[in-house]
Amino acid sequence: MNAAMRQGRAEMPQVRGRMLRDEPMAAHCTWRAGGRVDWLFEPADREDLLQLLHELDPAVPVTWIGLGSNLLVRDGGLRGVAIAPLKGLKRIEEVEPGLLRAEAGVSCARLARQCAAAERSGLDFMAGIPGTVGGALAMNAGAFGGETWERVESVETVDRNGEVRRRDRAEFKVAYRQVEKPVAEEWFLSADFRLPPRGTDTGAEIQSLLQRRNQSQPVGLPSCGSVFRNPPGDHAARLIEACGLKGYCIGDACVSEKHANFIINTGSARAADIENLIQLLRDRVEQKFGIRLMPEVHIIGEAEERS
Repeated sequence: MNAAMRQGRAEMPQVRGRMLRDEPMAAHCTWRAGGRVDWLFEPADREDLLQLLHELDPAVPVTWIGLGSNLLVRDGGLRGVAIAPLKGLKRIEEVEPGLLRAEAGVSCARLARQCAAAERSGLDFMAGIPGTVGGALAMNAGAFGGETWERVESVETVDRNGEVRRRDRAEFKVAYRQVEKPVAEEWFLSADFRLPPRGTDTGAEIQSLLQRRNQSQPVGLPSCGSVFRNPPGDHAARLIEACGLKGYCIGDACVSEKHANFIINTGSARAADIENLIQLLRDRVEQKFGIRLMPEVHIIGEAEERS
């Protein structure tokens, strides 16, 4: 990559949405920590996004960030363009009775509410996921026993050239908190969810799930949600707590006293503090139980150069 690209000076195509240069990723990640990205693109709509991808220099890296709820950008920042589709990909529509289409920028909580309003069940658990449909598809996000891909019938993807494809669910290898795509550099534009009718108690189940979340998780504090996947037959939070690590801090990054699988930013945590705490938790659990915890969070970008 040339020097201009490394310094964020590469020419960007003309867009109708917002193209922000040298943007702090702490403002776009729920941990409220991390370095800067060369360019942050908020497309005006689907066509604006496709045009950007079609015209963008192939040498410029592309990262999709959604709500930034499952993301840690290292303090040295992120090269290339980060795409935040919240405003440009926000449509939900009923394609046919029982088939709901949601674009990648739709928040999971909004999709859960819309399903309840349409008197459809199957996605209530999404009310407890602090992310977008695109992010939920990328990692098979789940909560309260439900998983995203259980209800997916097909998806729309877009590649690096801006070419759109519709793919059936069978084209993806889906497992617990992981999804293998048929083509690595394709991103989700939308998904069609097949949903059965619900009973008369519309919305009550969502309220119950949210109440459970509020009682058991540090809602309202800067975090990424669950940091680690649960190992087979156990819970990451139990293992971390059994190591005596509730409340343990590195800088302003602390293990939540309320739920040990959450790391919260109590003030001005650096991305390095959070990443070091993640590594410490993995090491301590492995030393005590012989289990290597697998992070749910994606850690990207460059480490900060320290003198």
